[in-house]
Formats: sequence, structure tokens, C-alpha cells
Amino acid sequence: MSTSDGNLNAEHTQEASTNERISPTVRLRKLVRRLRSWREHARMRQEDVADVLGWSKAKVSRYENAEQIPGTAEIIALATIYGRSEQERDQYMALAVQARQRGWWQSYGTEALKQDFDEYVGLESEACLLKEYCFELIPGLLQTESYATELMRAWLPSVDTSVTEERAALRAQRQANLYGEHPLALHTVVHECALRQRVGGPEVIRPQLEHLLSMSELPHVTIQVLPFTAGAHPAMDSPFIILSFPDPEFTDVGFAEYLTGCVYVEDPEEVESYSLNFNALTEQALTPTASIDLIRTLVDDI
Repeated sequence: MSTSDGNLNAEHTQEASTNERISPTVRLRKLVRRLRSWREHARMRQEDVADVLGWSKAKVSRYENAEQIPGTAEIIALATIYGRSEQERDQYMALAVQARQRGWWQSYGTEALKQDFDEYVGLESEACLLKEYCFELIPGLLQTESYATELMRAWLPSVDTSVTEERAALRAQRQANLYGEHPLALHTVVHECALRQRVGGPEVIRPQLEHLLSMSELPHVTIQVLPFTAGAHPAMDSPFIILSFPDPEFTDVGFAEYLTGCVYVEDPEEVESYSLNFNALTEQALTPTASIDLIRTLVDDI
């Protein structure tokens, strides 16, 4: 591995409130991947590292599994036994500092973020492309406030109004990623049933569908509808998201939610399966133009 492997490239950090995205989530994941690659390149086991540095194996494991962020002294020690250059060592020391920063979304309460969702928001905040398949719901980044509020009201157990308001504010800040100088590109396949689901009645669903029409005019937003007539298709009743990042060193991440939590998929073969399924869905779905025509028809029928 050459020292150029440690090049951080353009950091592309942008925080929502200042048109700068800063994602300590992505920084930490990148850091732990590099720590593992350093060890593997040195052909050392975690036990070997622990023996040389006088650490426990558990400590090495925590650093390599993003359970604990190593400090400056720890990174210097690891870089030294792995034979890394000072330049590469310093780059990853800086990355560790960035990983300790608080993301803008962490100012929200734990109830607003739900279990494990803060990690997703951190990944989404720095993604350059998001591909999503939705079955019964309009994608979160394309939901109107009234539509999202109706969904939250239906959730059990019910939550306080203050939590609903926090979640609405969080969603609005996430949606801001679709605008600006370097907007998040979004390609979504939405099943027709999500469009016909009368969430909140006509006064809610009509503006929601009109919002989809408006968002589809953005050059970096692609909306395709998977019609009922498509029949059997990949990922039936299994919505999912694939996140891609501007840094080529950080590979795609798959994400899926279930009733009480979520799962992150990072194994390259598993992520490839997600990509194959998404590509198949786009082929079975209506073209973007035909999809917009269908949405317009649905608006007229309300």
C-alpha cells in the first residue's frame, strides 16, 4: 500500500445550516476501514497488535468496529507498528478529530431520531447519490410536512407533539440536501400503491402528489413508478436504500428499516445484490416520463 492510498481526497464536507456537510459518521467508518487495512497489510492479527502495544484484543476490536474512536496517541502507535508514513498517519489523525465532531442531526432528541437512525442521517448527509425503493410510503426526502405528520400520528405507540415537531424539523433539514450547490442526487422507484394510499385524505395526498411533480423537475431527481401491472418483481414488500459517496475510498452502503429498527449492509457482495435488485426494479418500472404522467392522472382523479 502506498502513501497515496491514505490520501483523503477532497473532503466534500458540508453542514446543513451553512451549506457544508460534515458527517462524523462517514469519517469514523472511513477511519476504521483504514485501520483494518493497515493491520491486514502488515499481516498481523488483532492478538498480535494487542501483544505488541500492551493492549487488550478487545481494545483493538473496538477501534476496528467503530465502537470507540482512537485518540492521537493510539493512532501514532498503530501507524508506527504498521509501518505507515508520517504523512498518512497525520491524515488519519485529522480524520479521527473530525469523527469526534457532533453532526448537525445530533442536536435532536433520541426520540426524534429513533433507534439507530442517527447513523443513517450521518451517512445520508454526505452521500452524493441515494437510490431508494419504496412500497407503501412516499420516500422521506420527498414527503410534504402534512403527509409526514399523518404518518407519525398513525404510529404506535403515539408520541408527544414535541417529538412530532422535532421529527418534522429533522426531515426538513434532511430534505435541504436536495438543494444547494452540490445537491444530493435522488433516484427513487415508488410502488403505485404508495401513490394511491389516501394518507390524510384528499387534502393531504393531493398536495403530496403535486409535490412529487414539482420535485421531478429538478435535474438530479428521478422518480419512477412501479405499477400494479408489473406483477411479481424484485424486493417485493422489501423497501431499501443504497447510499453512494463522493469519496471513491468509501464504498456504497445498503440500508433497510423494519418495524422497530434498521440494518446497514456494507459487505460488497450484499450491496451488489441490492444494486442488482434496484436496477431490475428500474427496468420494470414506468419510465420517468410515463411515471409523471401517471402521477398527474392520479392528481386529477382526486
